[in-house]
Amino acid sequence: QVQLVESGGGLVQAGGSLRLSCAASGRTFINYAMGWFRQAPGKEREFVATISRTGGSTDYADSLKGRFNISRDNAKNTVYLQRNSLKPKDNDGYYCAENLWRKATCRYDYDYWGQGKQVTGYS
Repeated sequence: QVQLVESGGGLVQAGGSLRLSCAASGRTFINYAMGWFRQAPGKEREFVATISRTGGSTDYADSLKGRFNISRDNAKNTVYLQRNSLKPKDNDGYYCAENLWRKATCRYDYDYWGQGKQVTGYS
């Protein structure tokens, strides 16, 4: 059974950092490029970052370049999203997703999704 489970977050002060994790199970992790998306209440789900199967290539939303960093550990079947210099608008629901073979910035290109992690980590 395919499963993606997001975790992480917590309270942080303005300008702080937090890391989200997404643990994958149910198929061969290295066959999938991974992505992170976020969604505010009442808004469209938007692209955050994507990473290739080996981790050698990444893409980011223009507005988040330099603040967020995506990485993966294929030995642990986990993808991470390091979020730095946090702002109140970063408090959204964060979702990880899998795309067979290649990176993608469009949410419709992804095959599997996690349940999402609501981040309220700003104080």
